[in-house]
Amino acid sequence: MPSTRSLGLPTATALVVANMVGTGVFTTSGFLLADLKSPWPVLAVWLIGGALAALGALSYGALARRLPESGGEYLFLSRTLHPSLGYVAGWISLLVGFSAPLAAAAMAFGTYAGPWFPHGRPELLGTVLILVLSALHAANVRAGAWVQNTAVLFKVILILGFVSFAAGRLGATPLPPPQSAPLALMGVSLVWVSFSYAGWNAAIYIGSEVTHPERNLPRSLMLGTAIVTLIYLALNAVFVFSAPIDQLAGKLEVGRVAATALGGPAWGNAVSALVALVLVSSASSLIMAGPRVYARMAEDRFLPICLAARNAPPVNAILLQGALALTLLWSSTFDQLLTYIGFTLGLSTAATVVGLIRIRLQEGPQLRVPGWPWVPASFLLVTLAITGFAIAQRPKESLAGLATILLGFLAWAIAESRRNRSDRRPT
Repeated sequence: MPSTRSLGLPTATALVVANMVGTGVFTTSGFLLADLKSPWPVLAVWLIGGALAALGALSYGALARRLPESGGEYLFLSRTLHPSLGYVAGWISLLVGFSAPLAAAAMAFGTYAGPWFPHGRPELLGTVLILVLSALHAANVRAGAWVQNTAVLFKVILILGFVSFAAGRLGATPLPPPQSAPLALMGVSLVWVSFSYAGWNAAIYIGSEVTHPERNLPRSLMLGTAIVTLIYLALNAVFVFSAPIDQLAGKLEVGRVAATALGGPAWGNAVSALVALVLVSSASSLIMAGPRVYARMAEDRFLPICLAARNAPPVNAILLQGALALTLLWSSTFDQLLTYIGFTLGLSTAATVVGLIRIRLQEGPQLRVPGWPWVPASFLLVTLAITGFAIAQRPKESLAGLATILLGFLAWAIAESRRNRSDRRPT
């Protein structure tokens, strides 16, 4: 795969942080409080979610050392299990792993930025965001990486500033006594929290452009996951202890409610601005990572060759993802995709770890897997349990996810048939 390795550990780590820190951390805890009735179980669920992401990062890091190239789950599953599974993983990435979240991030950005642009519709502001970021990442890898790194650094500084301010206000308030919650309810809550942690694997999508990938890819996954886990715990401690439970429970805008309770309307507006910045870096990371998967599939002739990254960055793949995201942004269906994204991506990551287990059994100790066999086995079991909770709680969305996967297998059969016919043609 022709590429230039120009992205270092800071950029790879920033990509992981940007992919993980999205709207979920600013919206989920209100719903968790409504179910769990106490701040302490909510924080426990966030901690468990971080531990699960760390297990996944350790497992993916072992695969990244073995296969230090771009392509993500598409590459891993194609090499470790079967090309059909890799194709389906790429299919999922194209439809619900990157394009739909990009559209959602753009829509949310337009909504949060709306008060500063009173004559701009959220869809229009989101369109501007997608076009500007796509142009940046298509023009130059280093320029896109600089914007990405700067946005992530600024975002982390602002979050830490907000947490420090809030900690001073919370220090004078006695904390409620610890309480427990039913295990079943905590399991269901983990479905939501796991979605908020999605993105811990982001650096693997740009593996061919990372310097010293055998070292930097695993480090970026673990470092990014550790940073985000600490940020999530700090932010959610502020959220759940900032106001009485009845003011927070069930509220989508839990971040704004918490900030307003601590510092008045001015702080509520400041948090809205912070969320808008979070969405900018999140959208940037999706544009940076997703097209590398489509480019890799094109080079393997599973997608049109024009999408291949002949010279980094993959301009045509970036344009394709931008077009899909804009279509979803201006339609009424993209939010339906987001309801089952966690289900489909959960199955994709579980299959990837199965592939790791398979090649570790084949190659033996020469393939170094941290915590073998407990780390990959624990990640696999917990992820499958979360998938079971999703099926039980949201059967319609789960069926839609399964239908998407089946369509992916059908698309692979068609693509494979075309490839075979092409190979049989006389040259």
